[in-house]
Amino acid sequence: MIGILGGTFDPIHFGHLRTALDVKLALKLDEIRLIPLRQAVHREQPGTPAELRLRMVEAAISNKPGFVVDARELRRETASFTIDTLLSLREELGEEEPLCLLMGSDAFNDFLSWHRPLDIATLAHLIIMTRPGQPTKIDPPLQQFLTPRQTTDPTELSTEPGGRILFQTVTQLDISATRIRAMVANGDSPRFLLPDAVLEIIEQEKLYL
Repeated sequence: MIGILGGTFDPIHFGHLRTALDVKLALKLDEIRLIPLRQAVHREQPGTPAELRLRMVEAAISNKPGFVVDARELRRETASFTIDTLLSLREELGEEEPLCLLMGSDAFNDFLSWHRPLDIATLAHLIIMTRPGQPTKIDPPLQQFLTPRQTTDPTELSTEPGGRILFQTVTQLDISATRIRAMVANGDSPRFLLPDAVLEIIEQEKLYL
């Protein structure tokens, strides 16, 4: 099974990495693919050039077994729609490989507004990452979508290429890329919020000043 975590990663930090590792271990995934986006759809556009964000992701997971950088979205000139990413992965990996799309609970709450959400939920399993003690508020239309697809048994995910939804508790780390950028802009050090190799690139390239 392959986990997929997309994002602008501007910059990538331990909040991304620790939660991805939590899911990898809990679901016994073969690998996690980190997919930096060129053009975000549901959030503000990244201010850092794609090649630098890719460098930061590569530096963050260097020599980390089971973590892979996938740069396919940075080669796309149009917006990074999840359905297009999954179709591209299916062309590469085939129709039978179980894919697990990782997302936070906030993203899941808006999932039905995404482009072709039903097709996304067929092409991959949805793994909803939740924090300990975090209440999950689900409106009726989303609950109707969730009920026939939800599972609490991770072993079910390996028997189908997609179509299931599983809520997975992950480590609670109050870290955000927005906060890191603000700290750098204010002259404060974000050390210990992100890998040292990523901080070195930020300092070398004078990002976020």
